[in-house]
Amino acid sequence: MPGLGDEFRANREARHLSLSDVSEQIHIRSVYLQSIEEEEWSAIAAPVYARGFVRTYARFLGMDPEFAVERVNAAMGTQTAPSKAPEPSAEKSIRSRSRAKSAKSPSPWLWLAGLVAIALVAVVGFKAYDYYQQSGSEDPSGAVAVASPEPSRSASPSPTPSPSPKAPLKVAQTLVLSVTQRSWLLVKIDGTQKAEGIYPPGTVKRFHGKSALIRAGNAGGVHLTVNGKDLGPLGASGSVVDKTIHLAEE
Repeated sequence: MPGLGDEFRANREARHLSLSDVSEQIHIRSVYLQSIEEEEWSAIAAPVYARGFVRTYARFLGMDPEFAVERVNAAMGTQTAPSKAPEPSAEKSIRSRSRAKSAKSPSPWLWLAGLVAIALVAVVGFKAYDYYQQSGSEDPSGAVAVASPEPSRSASPSPTPSPSPKAPLKVAQTLVLSVTQRSWLLVKIDGTQKAEGIYPPGTVKRFHGKSALIRAGNAGGVHLTVNGKDLGPLGASGSVVDKTIHLAEE
């Protein structure tokens, strides 16, 4: 049976991904990914980090994350966490008294910060009141009211200017992603993440918005349709592609 690290390496190479490619997509440093593939668990800061990195890496490659973590636990001998040694009674008593003392009275710095905050609020309120008292001729929107001179009787009335046309609003449009090959996807619409994960063939995702950011781990297996127009696959099969699309139309 191949080792856990060998399985990780084989699955990554089958997707034509380097350690740097995986690191950019799952935000785990390449040195830790290499330690997982070489099963050098001591090179990772703590067992809890090792299990977290293994779970994320396995999920990205389509492996069973919980089974991978069980194998890591068996390798490190950390399936059960050691029980915490009881504190000596004297140390417990000292800590209890210290906590009770700190809970009795707030820090003097806290009182000082509260007084400063109250003073700032008072100063800002006074300045705002004085400003509105001095600018009584201004309307609530901040525009100063100025009386227009009365036109002479002999002057002809000036034509009323026609209102300038309003700029057309951008209308949110539709983005459709059709998965034809197993691929990892990350989709953000208008700056908000809407989807992330590994999707099997036959998956169809629809989104509405003004702009989209798409990242695909297997760009050849993801077809793109924008506003009813088929734009084909995002890229070559097995390649990692980032693409930004402006969906809104004037």
